Amino acid sequence: MKKSMMVQMMLFSIFIILTAGCVDEQSSSDVISDTADGMIVAVSVLPQAEFVEKIAGDHVKVVVMVPPGADPHSYEPTPGQLRDLSKAKMYAMVGSGITIEDNLMGKIADLNPDMMIIDCSKGITLREMEAHAYGDEDEHDAEIESDGDHEEEGGLDPHIWTSPGNVKIMVDNIYEGLVEIDPENGSIYLENKNAYLAELDELDEQIRTTLSGKEGSSFIVYHPAWGYFADYYGLVEVPVEIEGKEPSVKDMQGVIDEANEKNIKVIFVQTGFSTVSASAIANEIGGEVVEVDPLAKDYIDNLAKVAEAFEKGLA
Repeated sequence: MKKSMMVQMMLFSIFIILTAGCVDEQSSSDVISDTADGMIVAVSVLPQAEFVEKIAGDHVKVVVMVPPGADPHSYEPTPGQLRDLSKAKMYAMVGSGITIEDNLMGKIADLNPDMMIIDCSKGITLREMEAHAYGDEDEHDAEIESDGDHEEEGGLDPHIWTSPGNVKIMVDNIYEGLVEIDPENGSIYLENKNAYLAELDELDEQIRTTLSGKEGSSFIVYHPAWGYFADYYGLVEVPVEIEGKEPSVKDMQGVIDEANEKNIKVIFVQTGFSTVSASAIANEIGGEVVEVDPLAKDYIDNLAKVAEAFEKGLA
């Protein structure tokens, strides 16, 4: 009898262990909408997640297509992310031409034909990306033509969220979408939206104080993600990389010459990206490489820190 009970207990223990293992495996790969309450809202980049959450609070669960550390110009969503997207009520696309959206929009009708798509860039004037200013123009054009993967130079800058002024427009667009899919909570969304717009106004004032007296100054960045920020605060962005293309020797020498001429001692790079070329330039000018992140989720705190970093690297 005791032996029979011991066998039963052992079998029961094994069952519990196996069941727990299955639950852990399922939860690690489960789509968010299967385990979470509330509507699913999809966004492309992490800063948008803050915008949505600040407006909707606990009423939604946000799915981000480009995870931390990934490049929105080259990242491809995983099958799990596409499953999440297939259950979303709304997709808030940046709308300014980032590659992941260009590749994804054609598939959305098949993934989720009932999902509402809003364009966060509606009402925002898109700026032109900076063109190469160094080296022999004909030689550079020949390099572009020989590179089949290179995007056409002189396209529109997709990084609209780096300007607080643009973000206020993005927030309004997201709010309108949320009210359309969930009108019952419209008054809550309006109150939250207005509170977040007030936070953005405070951020804008803080940044202007930080950058006071620096209007017209230049800063060097490896990847040109800060053009809207520069335009909004009267600064000049000097990019090393153009449209995803590594700089030529002449391009790098041109940046070095400009840095020496303007006494610029900081090269800003995007967090998580290669710093080889930036470090080479920094060595030539006796400067340093500083990381700034245009894709951090904690938008307000991050942008305030970025402004402080730029203030020290402006010339």
